[in-house]
Amino acid sequence: MDKEQARWIYKTMNEIRDFEEKAHEMFSNGEIPGFVHLYVGEEAVATGVMSLLEDDDYITSTHRGHGHAIAKGCDLNGMMAEIMGKRDGLGHGKGGSMHVAEIDKGMLGANGIVSGGFGLATGAGISLRNQGKDNVAVCFFGDGAANEGNFHEGLNFASILNLPVIFVCENNQFGEGTTHKYASASETVAERASAYNMPGVYVDGMNVVEVRDAAKKAIERAKNGEGPTLIECDTYRKYGHFEGDEQKVKTKEDRNADRNPTEEFRKYAIENDLLTEEEADEIEKAAQTAIDDAVEYGENSEQPDLDSLYKDVFA
Repeated sequence: MDKEQARWIYKTMNEIRDFEEKAHEMFSNGEIPGFVHLYVGEEAVATGVMSLLEDDDYITSTHRGHGHAIAKGCDLNGMMAEIMGKRDGLGHGKGGSMHVAEIDKGMLGANGIVSGGFGLATGAGISLRNQGKDNVAVCFFGDGAANEGNFHEGLNFASILNLPVIFVCENNQFGEGTTHKYASASETVAERASAYNMPGVYVDGMNVVEVRDAAKKAIERAKNGEGPTLIECDTYRKYGHFEGDEQKVKTKEDRNADRNPTEEFRKYAIENDLLTEEEADEIEKAAQTAIDDAVEYGENSEQPDLDSLYKDVFA
């Protein structure tokens, strides 16, 4: 990692955290319609993986997709307007928080269906291979989705066809309110990879450097024609499954509960001469300004016209 990459990583992690903290505040004030699922605490996963991707690489996301979208380069202004249901949003206000997408950035969409991304990412992998492109598709999913049938179908099919797909499990320890330990017959999700003849890697999902190293190897493997990889990132979500969740199942003793991946990377970058204290402070300030600007953009955007109900539909 060089200094430029470190700056991008720290900038992105701060933008994700600030965006989500602002969304938390706005939702509580009634400024955001619908459901909101926040990514605070998981910044290292999206940032670590996306630090190695380009616009021509594809990702599929989850209902907790803001962090993925920001790290993939989706427009902050358009994202904020979208979750506010405004006309200038990335989906013209029709998708909201759970369906943020920007195809030009390779973000194939957040998904309100648990495990909904497996088929999309596998299909994207087929498309990339058939077009002879040197790119990859990444499927992000939670530990709850690992117990859905789509998980097994997606990994099995990707392995059979030797596709350039990377499956990234964000194990935040709770599938809504059910613990992974209770719901999974296997201790880890990563160990299931052997059933599908692919590597299964378990990493500290609060450590962006460790996530990035694992993703780098998986991307190189995919581009060398060696097929898919399953990466399990052990992480933690600061807030509930959704905004308004009382989080009764959580305790202060939960693994990773007292960690902040953004602060941990700041310390790492300074200690390794990748950032100075002053540079880190500047990045934090710029990220907060960018989010404040996005909020202003969303607030100034108009509500969609009623006629828009008849646009962007198939029939």
